[in-house]
Amino acid sequence: MKRFAAAFLSVLFLAVPALAGATVAQAEEGARLRVELNELNPRVVTNSTTTLTVSGTVTNTGDRKVNRPQVRLQVGDRVTTSRGVNDVLSGAVIKDSPLTDFASVADALEPGQSAPLNITVNLTGSKALFSRPGVYPLLVNVNGTPEFGGPARLGAVSMLMPVLAGPGKPAGHSSAGAPSMTLLWPLTGSVPQVYAAPYGRPLVLRDDKLADEIGPEGRLNALVTAATTAVRGDSNLAKSMCFALDPDLLATVAAMGRGYQVHTGNGNVDGKGVQTANTWLASLRSLLTGRCAVALPFADADLNTVSRIRPGDPILVAQAAAAAATIQQLAGIAPQTGVLWPDGTLNEAVLTALTQAGVKTVLTDAAKIAPAGAGGGVTVQGGTVRAQPTDSLISAAMTGVPSVPDSVTVAANTEPAISSQNGLGALAFRAGLGLPAGQERPNHLLVAPPRRWDAPAAELTAYLQQVGDFLNAGLVTAQSLPSLLNADPQASGAVGDGGQNPDAAIDPTVVSTLAKLDDQATGIASAMQPDPTKRVKPEDVVAPVRLAELRGASTGWRGLPADAATENAQAEIGAISDQVSVRQPQQTIALASGNSPLPVYVVNDLPVGITARFALSNNTGLRSDDRKEVAFPAGGGRQYFLPVEALRAGRFSVDVSLSTPTGTPLGSSARFELTSTEYGAITIIATVAAGVALLLLASRRIYRRVKDARAGRDLVD
Repeated sequence: MKRFAAAFLSVLFLAVPALAGATVAQAEEGARLRVELNELNPRVVTNSTTTLTVSGTVTNTGDRKVNRPQVRLQVGDRVTTSRGVNDVLSGAVIKDSPLTDFASVADALEPGQSAPLNITVNLTGSKALFSRPGVYPLLVNVNGTPEFGGPARLGAVSMLMPVLAGPGKPAGHSSAGAPSMTLLWPLTGSVPQVYAAPYGRPLVLRDDKLADEIGPEGRLNALVTAATTAVRGDSNLAKSMCFALDPDLLATVAAMGRGYQVHTGNGNVDGKGVQTANTWLASLRSLLTGRCAVALPFADADLNTVSRIRPGDPILVAQAAAAAATIQQLAGIAPQTGVLWPDGTLNEAVLTALTQAGVKTVLTDAAKIAPAGAGGGVTVQGGTVRAQPTDSLISAAMTGVPSVPDSVTVAANTEPAISSQNGLGALAFRAGLGLPAGQERPNHLLVAPPRRWDAPAAELTAYLQQVGDFLNAGLVTAQSLPSLLNADPQASGAVGDGGQNPDAAIDPTVVSTLAKLDDQATGIASAMQPDPTKRVKPEDVVAPVRLAELRGASTGWRGLPADAATENAQAEIGAISDQVSVRQPQQTIALASGNSPLPVYVVNDLPVGITARFALSNNTGLRSDDRKEVAFPAGGGRQYFLPVEALRAGRFSVDVSLSTPTGTPLGSSARFELTSTEYGAITIIATVAAGVALLLLASRRIYRRVKDARAGRDLVD
């Protein structure tokens, strides 16, 4: 009986997981397979579409073999709400139907092993689920059975598929009431690349990645190449596009073209991208001729962060917004006057500073504007700045939204080869494709792709071509940014911080470090004096530090180490201070007397004079008056005799350094080896005084003893 019970329990123990395997695996396995798509054709279904092709690879990213990996396409119901679009973007589970049967990917995939994925489906057959115009969820679903687990979905990619008309059917969407559209095309670096660019010295980059970005296979070159191809062949698309330019990127590339160096652990080396920089900048100028352009803040700085570097002072924010002259000079085009496209929402201090700097319009996220949906712009309450909204849903589709926890499904924007697909779907949805007749549509769509869009040139070209097709099909109409901004704002509302998004916030350590460096730069500038022969202003010498502070506040540093963001500003401060230094003596200095001055040779290679103080440390054998300020003229070295006093005889060392009157260190300290055979006057006086005091004390003691002895004799008598 006991044996039977044991056998029964053993069978039950093994059977229960087998019965519940799919559920357990679905909940616990996670995304063990990575699905990478390299083709989706077509991107939009029209009445002439007959087939849909999806291809890519499936890779086992887990630690267990996956048996019988299979793939199929699944289609959901048309999305009719923004929430439905967001569900697709986040990987939420939606109701869908199979578009294909499961097809085998491989017999099994070992950990790290990949296999090709290829599906072609006839859209005119019995499974023609794209029957009416609209935007449909399309899912590439890969199932498999991991070792020690049950069948489950182990990887998937979700996307939006616009359908202008059912395959083989007449056009189903109407162009009546189509909203107008303007497309921003951002050009900014991944992160600011300047390591140091001191006044009058060559540019030094932190690495040579920018040369790769603007090179033939680089991200920035792809953006320029794709746009050049697109606007030359489509006048409607060209009319709708406006190029968003980062003045720091332009200035850096222009400086690279004149020759530059790259910082390494073993010193600076010549950069490889001189010709590449000149070629890319020439291509950009050619593209921009006669086009619309708008400025980004310098280095795409987070203006709220900039305002916290120097609280209450609008100058730094204004400097970040002062991009027109740089763009005009380097790109050969005047950007839209008084228009800025900052990232995020702006606090009150920033809006005030921008108003003072002449900014009249900021392009910003529509979700942060009250009243919502004011497509024609909002005049900010309490000010004169106009907030022109970019479309939040389209931006989210192209940039990405937080995924559903534990979901194995990723959005198409994570797939470089089809990263624009959800943006196309969201654009079609916002244009009203397939929506009920009574549902409200926006009057205008300002489309803002990711600021650092990283996609192959072919994908960028496909995106622009499809947007052009939307324009030609009447789904949207082209409107230039100047025309849009010429219209009066539709409402008055609030645009403000509304609480910082933790994922978008700049590291507080960065702000703190930049604020300290800004104080140091201010202290150095206040100690400088113009040299009449060189005609250089102190503000020009410290200007690279201010630009470095803006680079440190760049949105490109979000999520990266704080040290990387502040490296440029620290290097610029160091480049200034290192030009004023005490030269290390080559031999031991003998002090002829206790009050002999200490000969110190100071080099000032700055093009301006500077006032500083000597500071002695490790100076137990020497005393000096370090409160005296000394003016060091520009351009050269000079011997100074520092009044000191030896406190003891013998051989000893002392470290000599310089600092500004506000305490900012200059250069590095130099160690002086000294010998002294005499004491200084103060030491001698102190010694004599001590001797006199000792003599007086001894005399007093002798006097008391004599007095006590006499008193004793008197008692005996």
